[in-house]
Amino acid sequence: MNAALQLNINSSQILYNILLPCDLPVKNHPFSKAKFILEKTATISSNGTVQSVRGSVVDIHFEKSLPPIYTLLTTGEKGTIAIEVQSHLDMHTVRGIALTPTGGLARGMAVENTGAPLTAPVGKNTLSRMFNVFGQAIDRQPQPEDVEWRSVHQPPPPLSRRTAKSEIFETGIKIIDVLSPLERGGKAGLFGGAGVGKTVLLTEMIHNVVGQQQGVSIFCGIGERCREGEELYSEMKEAGVLPNMAMIFGQMNEPPGSRFRVGYTALTMAEYFRDDEHQDVLLLIDNIFRFIQAGMEVSGMMGLMPSRLGYQPNLGTELAELEERISNTESGAITSIQAVYVPADDLTDPAAVHTFSHLSASIVLSRKRASEGLYPAIDPLQSNSKMATPGIVGERHYAIAQEIRRTIAEYEELKDIIAMLGLEQLSSDDRKVVARARQLERFLTQPFFTTEQFSGIPGKMVSLKDTLDGCERILHDEFKDYPEQAFYMVGTIDEVKKPGKENT
Repeated sequence: MNAALQLNINSSQILYNILLPCDLPVKNHPFSKAKFILEKTATISSNGTVQSVRGSVVDIHFEKSLPPIYTLLTTGEKGTIAIEVQSHLDMHTVRGIALTPTGGLARGMAVENTGAPLTAPVGKNTLSRMFNVFGQAIDRQPQPEDVEWRSVHQPPPPLSRRTAKSEIFETGIKIIDVLSPLERGGKAGLFGGAGVGKTVLLTEMIHNVVGQQQGVSIFCGIGERCREGEELYSEMKEAGVLPNMAMIFGQMNEPPGSRFRVGYTALTMAEYFRDDEHQDVLLLIDNIFRFIQAGMEVSGMMGLMPSRLGYQPNLGTELAELEERISNTESGAITSIQAVYVPADDLTDPAAVHTFSHLSASIVLSRKRASEGLYPAIDPLQSNSKMATPGIVGERHYAIAQEIRRTIAEYEELKDIIAMLGLEQLSSDDRKVVARARQLERFLTQPFFTTEQFSGIPGKMVSLKDTLDGCERILHDEFKDYPEQAFYMVGTIDEVKKPGKENT
């Protein structure tokens, strides 16, 4: 049985389209306003009635068999409210979470059992388009045709299908490529509190990487600002990279159920390009903490006992269900870059701790470095990558990265002495360490293309080779007579100018 239901959401003027059911992918998904379109003569399984409504939590009574967990139900005066079944309370009652606003819902209303879970559109025609959690186009263009619809609830690839490549994924950002290189087909996290530059850094990585990406790019906005989504869409359109990119948004004004499922929708679309089209996929997520936060809201509304700091008791399981689907297979690779908000800059927060365990590279942004104007405000000592080993990046790269960290760590230890006694009280060797560290810190700053309109400084993209050459020359004291400010916001080391030679 294949049937389609189109929902007209009056409150947001967005059409939510839900495929019913989805045992097999369906092409040419039909659309018709406020009515069922039956492709084959069939009857929908038993319906129910609303028993109670508490915010986004809805209890529904069924006289006959209960719908399975994750089944999508529809209700409301015009069938405009979508509910996902979360638990069975007894032989005749299910509890679900509304994926749409529940305004106007009342006890006794009829509930339609769609007989299928939430689905997402997949196919080449989804590229260059923007969707919501239901797979409905929200870019003021017609719904794409000739697409397939698949359940968003898919198991991760089995171990027998997974592969490991251990290749470096260059970003053109100096401090990342040298100290925390990303893995092609791996997962990288950008950790930071509010206002330290996570979204700016992620946007810059999109600018640098999407144009070079040979496959497909999928951007998933989870619980972030609508303004940022519109700006990103406009920037990608101007840059000419939309033809190989799809965007999925569940913004912060959406109900928690919608924000909790939008990541699954994006992953389902990414898996299609990896498994069916045999292409590499770049999956960008902003912000994975909002996914955890939405799960916390859903857990609380469902009445589960909270764990530490109010997080859901099954935090690790829910995050693993999402993260483990991001993997390499013999068909292709999904490389993921995820922004991770850190509450109160506390890296021991359960959300950050659980996310760390899934990543191959962790890039930590520091509020202290941001206050010093060292952008990108990446902490060189806390950031790390499992790729930074001699066997993968090479002996030279590994040695330079270790020497950079050692130099900056020694400088951090000397800061207290400098604050109390002054730089002049240090030994000659210590003063050289301080000079090298301060030059390195400033050389690893970089002007971004995405901030040109604010800073007035043209953006720079620097290759790994040029970055390694510059750091190596600084460590060898080739620029000991240069002021540290000469290294600030430059690209390659050749752009550093000696005092008095700016106009020569």
